[in-house]
Amino acid sequence: MNNITIATHNGTFHADDVFSVAALKHIFPSFTLIRTRDAALIKQADIVIDVGGEYDPDAGRFDHHQRGGAGTRENGIPYSSFGLIWQKYGLQLCEGNQDVANAVDAGLVSTIDAIDCGHVEGVSQGISLSQTISMFNPTWQESSDFDACFDKAVAFATGLLTRFIAAANGNVNARDIVANAIAEADDPRVIVLKQYTPWKKTVHTLSEQALYVVYPSHNGQWIIQTVPAELGSFEDRKPLPKHWAGLSDEQFQGVTGIDDAVFCHNGLFIAGAKSFASTLQLATMALQD
Repeated sequence: MNNITIATHNGTFHADDVFSVAALKHIFPSFTLIRTRDAALIKQADIVIDVGGEYDPDAGRFDHHQRGGAGTRENGIPYSSFGLIWQKYGLQLCEGNQDVANAVDAGLVSTIDAIDCGHVEGVSQGISLSQTISMFNPTWQESSDFDACFDKAVAFATGLLTRFIAAANGNVNARDIVANAIAEADDPRVIVLKQYTPWKKTVHTLSEQALYVVYPSHNGQWIIQTVPAELGSFEDRKPLPKHWAGLSDEQFQGVTGIDDAVFCHNGLFIAGAKSFASTLQLATMALQD
């Protein structure tokens, strides 16, 4: 469908309408965007976002401000317009991969929905992405045009959405690689990855025994990293040996007896050596400590 008309409200914008338009830019090669509250113009539009008082995805209506809203997720988070757009187009944006679409919804879409709908329970504190988008609005001291500012926000959100999808896709694909590494581990306490892939969530889900993960670094060295006690925790299932803390190069080599040992972080959660064999030696020493 080319040369369609998409309508959303004018004036101050928020993350839900901005990201909705950003998502549709990935779907439709060209469209005319109108920002208005004129009921006649809204009625004529092919797709209406965040205005109009109607939710009917088959008719291209994606508002959530009507009495009763537009539904909620199983976890209680209501849908804003972005969530409604994602329900219809998210799978297409993720090339048919439902796992990726679900991950983007959990990591991005549902948070924007929650903030827009005032459902802030469980939303992290600090400067949110929704607040970042809101800062594209002109302040009371500026004479900037709202529509021009909206376009800038959409351009920002479009690139960001692309990266969220790419990151979610990478995480989903990494899950299989890490699961296979867990299954093939010679010692279930040490998981070896032939290339770096995000591993923490999968290791926590599939292995209660894993203590360390070994993987190659981007600079050609090899890394041993501790498995956190809980996801997001700074505590480890088994820290690296205390007497390694903060050592590097000759000092670290002298303590370990490994001639290509490179460093151990003062926090005892990561260390490295130049070769795979030496990093496995570090793992063996750490297990015995």
